[in-house]
Amino acid sequence: MIVAIVQARMTSERLPGKVLMNILGKPVLWHVVTRLNGSELIEKVVVATTTNETDIPIIRFCDEMGIGVYAGSEENVLDRYYKAASHFSATVIVRITADCPLIDPKIVDRVIQYYLENKDKFDYVSTNHPTTFPDGLDTEVFSFEVLEKAWKNAKKQYEREHVTPYIWDQPEKFRIGNVENDEDLSATERWTLDYEEDLEFIRAIYANLYKEGKIFGMEDVLKLLKKKPELRDINKKYLGFNWYALQKHLDELRTVDRSKYELDKSKETGKKT
Repeated sequence: MIVAIVQARMTSERLPGKVLMNILGKPVLWHVVTRLNGSELIEKVVVATTTNETDIPIIRFCDEMGIGVYAGSEENVLDRYYKAASHFSATVIVRITADCPLIDPKIVDRVIQYYLENKDKFDYVSTNHPTTFPDGLDTEVFSFEVLEKAWKNAKKQYEREHVTPYIWDQPEKFRIGNVENDEDLSATERWTLDYEEDLEFIRAIYANLYKEGKIFGMEDVLKLLKKKPELRDINKKYLGFNWYALQKHLDELRTVDRSKYELDKSKETGKKT
């Protein structure tokens, strides 16, 4: 079974509670799950949250909406992912994070399809190595067996906190595939949710494009931004402050271009929401 596992928690350092913040009357998490349900290849969408009391609202929301949910460790996200995959009998896992309310199911399907067609060549396929899509469309696909190997063997704290580094940073152990966009948009398009400005930007996109029962995609957003380039100004100061959450481990990672992901501390402007 192809299962999309969306990791979600309320205790984000920069924007606490962001996964249940409102976009056009619905929580961010609702939009993420709804968009993933637009996939033609995903068979089930579930949420992996934590056992913390702070995440009870996520569990309650999922129960009310009929969304499968598993609660596990907050810090050991690899363990949470593995147990969620086991609980929902996943054979292929699609890893998505809940701070991506512009996730495009067509791109997700493209990554899944590429993985399925090349299972004899790749153990892991993503959009991240290297990144070429807008930040916020990140998709990773791998088998339960590969996840289990990581779960059994990953020892370093960051390998367990970030789920997949044990896999993608060891090309001698795992065969790594990547799906790339025709144009590299990773440095010019910030569509993820980490800051208040990101939320304002995403709400503006939804206000212009959202229609009930329909899912707009990456090309629709790009067309809108061509007509209204001023929308990019809302969160442009965080451009480059991207998907890569492992800056402090750059010296340990062997397959990452340090120059591309070196953190510019000035972009945080002392802000920890």
